[in-house]
Parts: sequence; C-alpha cells; structure tokens
Amino acid sequence: MPDLIAISMVVNGRPYALSIAPRETLADVLRDRLALTGLKVSCNAQVCGACTVLVDGLPVSGCTFLAVDADGRRVRTVEGLAIDGELSPLQQAFIDHAAFQCGFCTPGMLMTATALLEEHPNPSRAEVVHGLEGNLCRCTGYASIVDAVLAAAALAGGSAGSDAATEAGR
Repeated sequence: MPDLIAISMVVNGRPYALSIAPRETLADVLRDRLALTGLKVSCNAQVCGACTVLVDGLPVSGCTFLAVDADGRRVRTVEGLAIDGELSPLQQAFIDHAAFQCGFCTPGMLMTATALLEEHPNPSRAEVVHGLEGNLCRCTGYASIVDAVLAAAALAGGSAGSDAATEAGR
C-alpha cells in the first residue's frame, strides 16, 4: 500500500482533513470519501467537463486533478451552489430554460458557468459560448444552456451583455 499523505481542504465551506494516496484524484476523493456524487466522471482525460469543480474559484477537471494539489485550498462542487436549500439563480435558470435532459453533464456545466459568471457577471452570448467550450453535452444542443446562463446573468445584474438581454428574455 502506498504511503498516505495528509491533506486539508475546505469543500463547500466545510473543512476536511484526510489521509489520501498520492495518486487519488479530486473526483475520487469527493465522490468516494466525501459522498459528493454530483460531480460525474466520464472521460478520465480532461475533455468532457462532466467532472468540473472549482478550486479557489477556478474550474478544474476533477478526473485529472490530483487531490494532493487541493491541499490548503477551497473546493466548490455542485452541491455547494444551493444556499440553505434554495437553488442558486443559475440552477433555477437551468430548470426554467430546460437546459438539461439526461443531466449527466449538468453539474459540470453549472460549475463552469458559475466560474464564468463570477469572473464576467455580464457576459455576451459569444462569451458564454466560448466559456462553455470545454463542456460536452450530447442531449440539449447547447442553446438552452447558453440561454440559461444569460438569464442567470440578467437576474443577477441587469442586461447580461449587449446581445444577451433579448436572448434571456425569450
């Protein structure tokens, strides 16, 4: 058995101290040890975005991000988006705009879009499309996902970009 490494991290606002194997991915630790199964593992190659979580506010692929690299950092998963049982505006916009079908990609889309909106609270449609390029969806065709992100931006801060207000108001 490999030597274990002690790490500590804050996940969704809650501190954790864990002993992990050096090769364990953040996805494995979150899913198997912390029972945070919203994150999905699909490609194991950092190409689909289903496993996206935020580490210190930046989106990372949990399937390839080593858990040891999360030591001393803040991690946010899809389970951390709702506050006191209330869906975040982005989560509600995904529901309102039917921005999911099977739901497998939804957690990764939500986390990537959360990071996008935190960095660019008033994105244009083109910025949203570009920001979501690393997330694959085989069901929706993306239009409803982009509409949901623009709607959440509009709720949070106004017009959501020059070409987005019309799209979000559909």
